[in-house]
Amino acid sequence: MIKTVVFIFLLFLDLLTKLFIQNNVVLNQSIKINAFFDIVYVQNFGVSFGLFSNFFNYWVLVIIGLIIVFLIFYLFYTSDKNFEKIAYLLIISGAAGNILDRALNSYVVDFISLHYNNFYWPAFNLADIYITIGIIMLLISFFIKSEDK
Repeated sequence: MIKTVVFIFLLFLDLLTKLFIQNNVVLNQSIKINAFFDIVYVQNFGVSFGLFSNFFNYWVLVIIGLIIVFLIFYLFYTSDKNFEKIAYLLIISGAAGNILDRALNSYVVDFISLHYNNFYWPAFNLADIYITIGIIMLLISFFIKSEDK
């Protein structure tokens, strides 16, 4: 039950922030927050960092994403470790947010821009943060598991 609530909360928060950006920031507009953080409205038609932007139809990316989510859901369901389950839940929540966004818009809304001087990281969103944290948690879990053996 709590996992479902967390999933819905994370998904809702991701989609709500994307909707807020779409409705309140002009496309490609950058709003400086501080020396290393800007809010910028970017439409990502590709996968991570905009890769393959004009290579695949967005429905292909939606279908591939759904297949991956179902595989991760299987791993979530079969895992017996709570730490791994949380990691999988984060990844599923982030992936679902980006898949739903792409299915509704044909692109994913990215809006967080981090930089140092003239070195910019590609824009990303909350779903990307969920996925990244989940992957880091899985890596930690795998390293801990391999040390135990």
